[in-house]
Amino acid sequence: MSTDSNKPAHTLNRRDLLTVGAGLAVAASVGGMRKAAAGAAAHVLPPLPYADNALAPVLSANTLGFHYGKHHAGYVAKLNELVAGTEFADSTLEDIVKATAGKADKAPIFNNAAQIWNHTFYWHSLRPNGGGEPPAALKQKIDEAFGSVDKLKADLLAAATGQFGSGWAWLVKDGDTLAVMKTPNAELPLTSGKTPLLTIDVWEHAYYLDYQNLRADYVNAVLAKLINWEFAAKNLGV
Repeated sequence: MSTDSNKPAHTLNRRDLLTVGAGLAVAASVGGMRKAAAGAAAHVLPPLPYADNALAPVLSANTLGFHYGKHHAGYVAKLNELVAGTEFADSTLEDIVKATAGKADKAPIFNNAAQIWNHTFYWHSLRPNGGGEPPAALKQKIDEAFGSVDKLKADLLAAATGQFGSGWAWLVKDGDTLAVMKTPNAELPLTSGKTPLLTIDVWEHAYYLDYQNLRADYVNAVLAKLINWEFAAKNLGV
């Protein structure tokens, strides 16, 4: 794996790249991954937005190597296998997620599609030298909804550590306000009409190599040093 922090750890042909824009265009691009060219796989693994060692020491290159290179890549490969020759073969990722949510007979397709979406969103919810104070406009919204940034962090920690088993903790826009929610397994806010702003992955593969069973330590470190407030602000449109 790369040790040059100025170069991405994994590269793909330019035609295969997931286009990541500002604001909700980020989420839209996550959902919009589809066939890149004739004969290509329907969905491709988007590149990490930073080198695999760029989040160290909070998250090691070893963790990102397994998490991204094995788990995230595995969901992409499995989804392509599951949708080949079906009505979802040419659908965008987000369309697949919405069309299969809550349908027991489509659970394998939903789980793999949603996990691709969730993981891509998660990578952008983190950044090297993150944490600190949110941008002023986002901070105002946080203060209105939670009272303070510290209270939001406490709520995210509670959601992340309170999620029994695998899942996700989210900051979302719910109507006219901000809220924290947790989802199990591959579930995500999109299917309940909420707008995701950022997420923290609490599947064990996200942290176990670095933190073992200390999920709270992982979440606190992410909130202090990696969380990408600018990404949340763009998704909120402020």
